[in-house]
Amino acid sequence: MSHPIMTCLWFDRQAKEAFTFYQSVFPDVQLISENPFTVNYTLAGKRFMHLNGGPEFKINPSISFYYNAANEAEIDRIWASLSEGGKVMMPLNAYPWSSKYGWVADRYGVNWQLMLDHVSGDKVYPSMMFTGDNNGKAAAAIEFYNAIFPDAKTVRLSPYGEGGADVATHLNYAQFELNNQTFGAMDSSHMHEFQFNEGVSHIVTCDTQAEIDHYWNSLTDGGSEGKCGWLKDKYGVSWQIVPSLLGKYMNNPATAPKATYAFLQMSKFIIADLEKACEN
Repeated sequence: MSHPIMTCLWFDRQAKEAFTFYQSVFPDVQLISENPFTVNYTLAGKRFMHLNGGPEFKINPSISFYYNAANEAEIDRIWASLSEGGKVMMPLNAYPWSSKYGWVADRYGVNWQLMLDHVSGDKVYPSMMFTGDNNGKAAAAIEFYNAIFPDAKTVRLSPYGEGGADVATHLNYAQFELNNQTFGAMDSSHMHEFQFNEGVSHIVTCDTQAEIDHYWNSLTDGGSEGKCGWLKDKYGVSWQIVPSLLGKYMNNPATAPKATYAFLQMSKFIIADLEKACEN
């Protein structure tokens, strides 16, 4: 079974506060579950999890979220809310690629690219910016991810071209799909003070140990292993590879402490060990 790839946003005690804010900003936000550590919800059908992870990691523009507005009134209203207390990266205006587009980091540091006239893709989806040592590697990264995930394909590769704002062969915009979900990517040669980190991560949910092993081994090839199912791929993008039954144990007060203790001892999740810890 192929589960939706979720996005995890790392907060310092602001997980519920940020969720409440987005609930007031966007028209289609549905709460799934919450506890003192996480808030799970959908935004326009896209699964998100907010994590109260502490002050260690900060969300930055290396991963932003496209939001395809239904009309001009919607984009104006959402822009006004997100920019209040935030930071405008690109003003809301007409551009060659859209009659109305703007890039803003909201008050929590989460980056949004709002757009009209977007002709393909999900209503909301993450986009990765390849900078620094990763600059120029967006196309290779897409090939890398496509080889790992089922139901994956490249939708569009749009280089800067001659006379563009960056290296002609580098990608100005790319769109691809993993597990039938939209992702974006781009290269940037400009000097940036940020790079991929744990502030934004992608969560892959697996039903079997074989699936966990596949994603873990593939994504850590050239990357690095973390704790509790976290890893970084060769480009520094953070992923969480988790078993689907974890939710059952974490949502049960009788097994949640056992599950937590068990996975805190793990790097890669071992389903048999998790089951043994929770069912004994």
